[in-house]
Amino acid sequence: MTALLFLPTSTTVHAEQGDGKLVYVIPIENTVERGLEAFIRRTTKEAMEANANHIIFEINTPGGRVDAAENIGEILQDLEIETSSFITVKALSAGSYIALNTDNIYMKPQASMGASGVITSDGNAAEKKAQSAWITSMKSAASSKGRDPLYAEAMANPDVDLPEYGAPEGDFLTLGPDSAVEVGYAEAIADHRTELLTMLSLSEAEVVELEPTAAEGIARLLTDPVVVPILLSLASIGLVVELYSPGFGIPGSIGIVSLILYFYGHIVAGLAGYEAIVLLVLGFVLIIVEIFAPGGIIGFIGVGAIVAALFMSTNDAGHMTMSIAIALISAIIVSIILFKTIGLEKGFLRHIILNDATSTEKGYVSTINRTDLLEQKGVTVTPLRPSGTAEFGSERLDVVSEGGYINVNQAVEIIKVEGSRIVVREI
Repeated sequence: MTALLFLPTSTTVHAEQGDGKLVYVIPIENTVERGLEAFIRRTTKEAMEANANHIIFEINTPGGRVDAAENIGEILQDLEIETSSFITVKALSAGSYIALNTDNIYMKPQASMGASGVITSDGNAAEKKAQSAWITSMKSAASSKGRDPLYAEAMANPDVDLPEYGAPEGDFLTLGPDSAVEVGYAEAIADHRTELLTMLSLSEAEVVELEPTAAEGIARLLTDPVVVPILLSLASIGLVVELYSPGFGIPGSIGIVSLILYFYGHIVAGLAGYEAIVLLVLGFVLIIVEIFAPGGIIGFIGVGAIVAALFMSTNDAGHMTMSIAIALISAIIVSIILFKTIGLEKGFLRHIILNDATSTEKGYVSTINRTDLLEQKGVTVTPLRPSGTAEFGSERLDVVSEGGYINVNQAVEIIKVEGSRIVVREI
C-alpha cells in the first residue's frame, strides 16, 4: 500500500477530436525547482510517446533555481516537437530562461517577462562568476531560437543600457507584450488559449491538459529551497527533544516524519535514489549501536552516513551545507535550553548517563572513622619508615609514626585517627 504513493498518475483533460492533430498543454507555475523539472521531464516524455504535434507551456512563475531552469531548458532543446510558451501573467528570472528555450512565445496583454538577475538564497546578488555563466546561458537560449541575444543579456545584466525599453543602466530589462513583440521575443499577443490555438492553426486539434500528480505536487513543495532547511531543522530539533523526554512521543515522531518527507520529496523529484534511504537507515542503526556499545568510532561513522545520505539527495552542495548548518545550530540551541531547564534526570539520556553520586548527606562515607582505637597500645610488627604495620590485641593495622623511624617489636600508642590514617607514637 505504501509503495503505491510513489507511483505517479496522470491528470489529463481531453478536448473533442479535431483535425487529427494533438496538442499537449503543460503548466509551469509557482517557483522553478527540481520538482518542476521532474514534472516537465515526465510530461514532455508523455507528449512524445503520444506523437503530439505541439506542446504549449502556460507560464506564470516568479523564477527560482538556476540549475532547475537550465535542466528544463536542456529538456526543451532536445524535444523534436514544436513548442510554444504562453505567458499568462509573468515569466521572470528562471521563467524567462525557460520561455526563451521554446520555439515560439505568446503573451497575454497583462503579461511580462525578464528581470533575470541571479540572486542567492540570502537575497544578495550572486558572485560574478555565477552571474557571467547565467548571462551566457540567457544569451545562448535566445540565439538558439533565432532571437536577438542583446535583450536576453539585458534581462540578466544591469550594465546593459536600454532606456527606450524602461531599462537604463543599473536596471534589469523586463518586457511587456508590446515591447516583446517589437524586439522579436514574442510572436503575438493572445487574450486566451483559444485565440492562441487559432494563431497556431490548431483550433481543431485535440487538446490534452496535464497537471502535476499529487506526488509531484508534494515533491515540488518538499524540494523548495526554503522548505528543505525547515524540514532538516524540525528533524534535528525533534530528535533532540526526544532525548530529553520520557518514552517515545510527539517530538521524535515529528523528527522522523520530517526526514521521511524530505527523502520522499527528493525521490519523487528524481534527486535521490533508494541507496540514499539505505545509507540513512544504516546511519541510524550505527548510532543506536554506539549508544549501547560506546566507543566513538561507530557513532561517528553513523553520523557521517546520515550526512552522506543528505548530500546524495541533492545536486546543490552549497545549499545542502547551509541547510545542515541551520539544522545543527537549531539543535544546539534547543539542547542548551533543555539542559538548563530540564537537565539529564529525564528522558532517554538518563539511561546512559550517570547522574548519581555518593555523599555524606545520603549516608555514604569513604572510610569508617575508627575513633575507638584512640589511646590503644600495641607492638610494631614491621619497622615504621614512617609507615608500616602494628598489632593491637588481635588486630593488625596499617599505621604511620608521628615522627621518624620506629624499629620492630617496639611498644606504640595510637594518638590520632583520621579516616584510614592511624598515627602512632613510640612508648
